Amino acid sequence: MGVDQVTDGFELFTDRSVVAMRVNGELKDLATTVTETDVVEPVTIDSPDGLNILRHSTAHVLAQAVQNVNPEAKLGIGPPVTDGFYYDFDVAEAFSTDDLKALDKEMSRIVRAGQRFVRRVVSDDEARAELAHEPYKLELIGLKGSASSGDDNENVEVGGGELTIYDNVDPKTGEVAWKDLCRGPHLPNTRMIGNGWALMRVAGAYWRGSEKNPQLQRIYGTAWPTKDELRAYQHRLEEAAKRDHRKLGKELDLFSFPDEIGSGLSVWHPKGGIIRGEMEQHARRRHIEGGYTYVYTPHISKEDLFLQSNHLVTYREGMFPPIVMDEERDAEGNITKQGQDYYLKPMNCPMHILIYKERARSYRDLPMRLAENGTVYRNELSGALHGLTRVRGFTQDDSHLFVTPEQLEAEATRVLEFVISMLRDFGLEDFELELSMRDDEKSKWIGSDEFWEYSTNALRNVAVASGLKLTEVPGEAAFYGPKIDLKTRDAIGRTWQLSTVQVDPNLPERFELEYTGSDGEKHRPIMIHRALFGSIERFFAILLEHYAGVFPVWLAPVQVVGIPVADEFAPYLGEIVERLRAAGVRAELDTSDDRMQKKIRTHTTQKIPFQLIAGENDRSAGTVSFRFRDGTQENGVAVDEAIEHVLASIRDHRQVTSRDDLFG
Repeated sequence: MGVDQVTDGFELFTDRSVVAMRVNGELKDLATTVTETDVVEPVTIDSPDGLNILRHSTAHVLAQAVQNVNPEAKLGIGPPVTDGFYYDFDVAEAFSTDDLKALDKEMSRIVRAGQRFVRRVVSDDEARAELAHEPYKLELIGLKGSASSGDDNENVEVGGGELTIYDNVDPKTGEVAWKDLCRGPHLPNTRMIGNGWALMRVAGAYWRGSEKNPQLQRIYGTAWPTKDELRAYQHRLEEAAKRDHRKLGKELDLFSFPDEIGSGLSVWHPKGGIIRGEMEQHARRRHIEGGYTYVYTPHISKEDLFLQSNHLVTYREGMFPPIVMDEERDAEGNITKQGQDYYLKPMNCPMHILIYKERARSYRDLPMRLAENGTVYRNELSGALHGLTRVRGFTQDDSHLFVTPEQLEAEATRVLEFVISMLRDFGLEDFELELSMRDDEKSKWIGSDEFWEYSTNALRNVAVASGLKLTEVPGEAAFYGPKIDLKTRDAIGRTWQLSTVQVDPNLPERFELEYTGSDGEKHRPIMIHRALFGSIERFFAILLEHYAGVFPVWLAPVQVVGIPVADEFAPYLGEIVERLRAAGVRAELDTSDDRMQKKIRTHTTQKIPFQLIAGENDRSAGTVSFRFRDGTQENGVAVDEAIEHVLASIRDHRQVTSRDDLFG
């Protein structure tokens, strides 16, 4: 909307859900003065920007409460994060549960007081004088405008062109109750935070994410526009806790992380190996049908490869330390041949490039689609490790496609359609896309304007044609090219980023890749990086939580278990189990000494899709009884019919938890 005169957001917007405004594309407080030449848009509390502002304002209230209760506490940073916020503190003693109760009470008092958030522009010297007692804030002031202040969370405080402090002002006395270095914007006052917030937990966190720095105490919280939304979020958390893949992995005997091997390095148990094997084999079949060729590359390489690919420049901290190899010594121990540094590979792409480069290529060879389940290694901080979703050694279902510029849009379309189709095979249905583009800051990007325009338009056309919700994100592209990220929503509404389609002219340039065109001249191909699952380990964890361990029949490690009513019926049921095994079904016969009801409970807990039960009536009639994971049952099913029902559910990738799922 346009503005008729000099005014502020309070006069422009009377809707109480408006908590800030966007002025000429920039987020601003409602108190900001605007003129008739400004383009002004409202920001509501339930929008993504509005939620971030709500949560960041609540983080300030938390920090104020901490220093009210413990004046010696030193402030770190307190950014909004997905579904909430955190604030880091340097305190003499770790926070306890009782401390959180006291902080909750003090925060409620501050919220009810309706303190105003008031923005002040300050010079570096003024900020240092006002915050002289806050060593971590002083460090951030020193980072303003430097290349090392690129962290999004630090930018919450010093990411703008000027330094600002936000005062929390008592509305009755006009006195400053508390203040913090902050970029803003914030809610107009603390009362607007309402009662849809809660403190969640305490964790340790290294200052600025480096183990070389002091460890601080981090308090996590969440904030929502209403109490009902807070309760709905808390319910989702409870459901997520039940589905935690680390818990289910142990209960279902799928995988573990032995201390003897090391942090972030998993081993897969037989049942987990079966599920993973089914995932990989299905993906392999689909890739081969889709025109991909599988390749294999080593886990380690000389440093020269990663220097040429630039990984040792841009990604060195994420790589494991070098291993010195090939050194030779004489009998006296003197070095006669210098060794070379080798590195565990963090990515597969440089090795796929060498396969392309092994011989001359023609335009008739393109597109060339290489696929690999390649294990890579990332030197993740121990505090960042989380079950299978964040590990140090994992397998990427990596694909790299080499295309001509003319093939880019058609091949990207084919890739996206393939990815969505594959994810649907695994029972995921709710997708949306993000198109990451460059912005107007020219120094951040390489490549010609013409390349960026046609490659971005190509990916945009692909995304639009998919019919999925599309969000365009300027400034989030890789420095060398745009990308599409595919996000999926799981059974309890959480969003996960899975597949990526990344356009890359940079590595073909660095490795001087060529193909001979139809004109007989040499041309440079474009490379498409494409991960379907991203990490097989992470995708497995997402599926495990999505299904709460209740996998579709085709993925279940044990698909059928036979339970005889008494020992005398074991031979009859054993013959049926053998027929199922001969047909490729993962079937077992329970001949343990447990009573039948305990067997049923045990296999239900293990989430086995089908329990086949047989007694005298079934043996006499040549039938079996089906018992399902929800406790429902179908009795007297002819053996041939029973076997066909099981086989059909596997072929169709069906989820079967009840009688109605199989028999209607």
